[in-house]
Amino acid sequence: MASDYIPPVSDYAFLFGEAFGLDLVTRGTGGAFSAEDATEIIAGAGEFAASVLAPLETVGDRVGARLEDGQVHLPDGFAEAYQAFVEAGWVTAEAPESAGGDGLPGSIRAGLGEIWNGSNAAFALCWLLSAGQIHALDAAASDEIRETYLSKLVSGEWTGTMNLTEPEAGTDLGAIRTMATPRDDGSWGVSGQKIFITWGDHDVAPNIVHLVLARTPDAPAGAKGLSLFVVPKFLPDAAGEPGERNAVTTASIEHKLGIHGSPTCVLAYEDATGYLVGEVGGGLAGMFVMMNSARAGMGFQATGISDRAYQQAAAYAAERRQGVVLDRAPGAPIAEHPDVRRLLLSMQSRVFAMRALGVYLGDLFDRADTDGTGALAEFFVPILKGWATEDAVALTSDAIQVHGGMGFIEETGIAQHYRDARIMPIYEGTTAIQSNDLIGRKVIRNGGATAEELFGAIEQTVAVLRGLDDAVAARTADRLERAIASARSATAALLGFGQTRDAYGVSVPYLMLLGTLAGGWMHGLAVAAVLAHDAQDAADAARLVSADFYGAHHLPRVHMLAETVAAGEVA
Repeated sequence: MASDYIPPVSDYAFLFGEAFGLDLVTRGTGGAFSAEDATEIIAGAGEFAASVLAPLETVGDRVGARLEDGQVHLPDGFAEAYQAFVEAGWVTAEAPESAGGDGLPGSIRAGLGEIWNGSNAAFALCWLLSAGQIHALDAAASDEIRETYLSKLVSGEWTGTMNLTEPEAGTDLGAIRTMATPRDDGSWGVSGQKIFITWGDHDVAPNIVHLVLARTPDAPAGAKGLSLFVVPKFLPDAAGEPGERNAVTTASIEHKLGIHGSPTCVLAYEDATGYLVGEVGGGLAGMFVMMNSARAGMGFQATGISDRAYQQAAAYAAERRQGVVLDRAPGAPIAEHPDVRRLLLSMQSRVFAMRALGVYLGDLFDRADTDGTGALAEFFVPILKGWATEDAVALTSDAIQVHGGMGFIEETGIAQHYRDARIMPIYEGTTAIQSNDLIGRKVIRNGGATAEELFGAIEQTVAVLRGLDDAVAARTADRLERAIASARSATAALLGFGQTRDAYGVSVPYLMLLGTLAGGWMHGLAVAAVLAHDAQDAADAARLVSADFYGAHHLPRVHMLAETVAAGEVA
């Protein structure tokens, strides 16, 4: 059976207070929060997640969502868990102050995102979609929409969705056919069908606010003709409470490979009442605010699911005994087999790299207005989303491998993590969508300037490592230095290709190269922080081993990927 969830509080304490050479939270918030504050928040979230959300993870997978008489029902316990989540203040805590929330900084929200997903990814998707809609409405909604809908989302009373995809319009949003027609009273009649709508219907909250991309009459063809609308499941009455049912029906729910506790719906809009968000024709820009939030959230989801799989694999390997273990006492568990130890270290080192990069990304956004880190933050969004989700699929597969034949048996619960993880490189923009954004808008367009900023920052860490009298530090510095050279070579090749098929044919390898390199950098920072201690304890020693392993087993992928990038599209 699935093991208990252990929130990674000590890792976050290290990341917030030490790994980056300072109290990262204090710097990012101008003193409003400290690393100690952040760790206390993470510990509280971890306790809630472990006791309330984690016990429902297997239930959600095995029972799943069901559609009866046009209404989606979640397994027993989900509604109570959501109300507890709201009453504990977690929804309001993460919402920005400008929207009426508490405005927790991005560095802390990265940790919370991992914890919600590590304990119950299907449940966490509900809040992830609501959080994204809060950001979108906060950026563009009228005062009336803010008062009626945004306030209810920020309080957690209602939940939100993102309605983009249609049967003939997936990646190509310009093909959207859903139509919004203006009415005399200022509302719009929205008609069309949307598919793959995460948490599109449920029974855990009294109302659902759909954020819908639709075309208006006489709008130009393509994405420029799209506008954004709020369409509630129930129209608010005079008191602002859910009243008459809107003309939005749940036609079906999808039967999926994983995340069964998260209802994925087909929604039919039949002249449903909607309200314009922002300007006519500004839909894609408005929706991109939500998409960008969700893409960063996918990186945190990848980290959470990966860590849960690692925790379960490590717990199983520590108890399972099979075969004679080389150079160990009789009866040693399989965790001591050299290759099982390799798999566990591989998982653990990648999880740390994801976790650290998530905190760093949150910090970049926290400092965007004061330190000008916005461009680097935007640069890292597709990297974290693409690299972390792709590696999560490999990592959860390794967790099955540690279990051996028992990993292929659903009773152990480890297969759920692999099934749940498989969607992550697909939704909120496939890895290719992320990599096309990365190379097209954020590398080639600015001549590689932001990429070079990253390489320069890593070189500063290399210089610090060079000044330390330690074998792991020396090896890490050597490996990072060689990896930077390969990354620069790959970037030069990409810039040479320009906006051609050669560049886009290797955009995913280039994204994975930068993600792998960034992960090595995170470990390099950890090595420097650990060696700043007067004496190393067991946790320090484990971090040095993890960094050394990542440098030997994962960072060399940079050289392979650089050669792939240089080859361009192979015709």
